[in-house]
Amino acid sequence: MKKNLTAFILAGIFFTRAMAQVDLPSTSPSQTVKQFFGMGNIELIYSRPNIKNRTVFGDLVPYGKLWRTGANGATRLTFSIPVEIGGRKIDTGSYVLYTIPAEDNWEIILNKGINNSGANGYKESEDIVHFTVPPVKTSDKTETFTMQFANIKPESCDLELLWEKRKVSIPITTNIKDKIRRQIDAAMATDKKPYWEAAQFYFEYDKNLTRALENVTKATDENPKAYYMFLYKARIEKEMGKTAAAMETSKMSLALSKEAKNDDYVKMNEKLQKELKRGN
Repeated sequence: MKKNLTAFILAGIFFTRAMAQVDLPSTSPSQTVKQFFGMGNIELIYSRPNIKNRTVFGDLVPYGKLWRTGANGATRLTFSIPVEIGGRKIDTGSYVLYTIPAEDNWEIILNKGINNSGANGYKESEDIVHFTVPPVKTSDKTETFTMQFANIKPESCDLELLWEKRKVSIPITTNIKDKIRRQIDAAMATDKKPYWEAAQFYFEYDKNLTRALENVTKATDENPKAYYMFLYKARIEKEMGKTAAAMETSKMSLALSKEAKNDDYVKMNEKLQKELKRGN
């Protein structure tokens, strides 16, 4: 009898240990998204629940209550560069993203409580920024809660939240012009001057066409076979209203492109020249 009891106990222990070793997939798997942005990056860590035939907003996620914006732990955002969100400048570092959903407006909250367990431990006094954005109804249904970066430009992007038939966009901006300008100024004091990079900066970011033309001219003087630089110069001249000069520069770029057997730049120059002729 004792032997049978001992065997039963040992079997129970073995079964318990075997059960303890069983791993099941997470019902709300986490995701890490690293988006290069501006002159640095943004890292997003969040968990992704599914709808599972439930009503999400107004039920599973109540209106008017603080939401951890996902599942499991609180959603975290880490910035390697200073950014601006909701009209407030945000320093580098890690923050928790909370939201308060509503039918017409969502409250967006960036908070210091990175050690909080979901919404537990939230303190309003630790808010960095608190603002509202309107949700947008979508035609497509998003089964798995999704956060993604969209509309990514050098100084702006949107952090999008999608679930059920709702989309919320959080605009994020940064300033790269001052840093690039300092880099250009410092490099111009050296023997190897960055005329080509300076031309791109002044044309695309600073919108200073005069300085852009000055620098691209110096760049083409140093690189007389650079067909791509001549096309760029022609586009700057076109933007300045210098149609005749742009045409001559594009013709030079076209000849160099044919010499280099670069069909893409041949087509781009032909297209530009058609536009210039129509403008006369």
